Amino acid sequence: MNWYLEVLKNYAVFTGRARRTEYWMFVLFNVIIILAIAFIEGMLGSIGVVGMTYSLAVLIPSIAVGVRRLHDTDRSGWWLLIGLVPLIGAIVLIVFMVLDSSPGQNQYGPNPKD
Repeated sequence: MNWYLEVLKNYAVFTGRARRTEYWMFVLFNVIIILAIAFIEGMLGSIGVVGMTYSLAVLIPSIAVGVRRLHDTDRSGWWLLIGLVPLIGAIVLIVFMVLDSSPGQNQYGPNPKD
């Protein structure tokens, strides 16, 4: 949960680097929260207002942690746009997000593992 809160604290920080753990824990908690909201809204017969509000609230932190994760693999944050290419873009992004950090300091800052 600390990883999730740490990403929310760095709400719009697009500089620096994010470890794999930080990124994937944020994704995990995001999925759990979205599923819980969807389940509750489904039980209540709601139209999804809470889910949409939550999705909008975490949109910028999601993009920011994605950019920082790409920086950790020594790639520009603009690589996030490849996700707009159907199927292939998502596969490429998943591979980039799973890759290990570039060792030592890179142009985006010091290695967060050190």
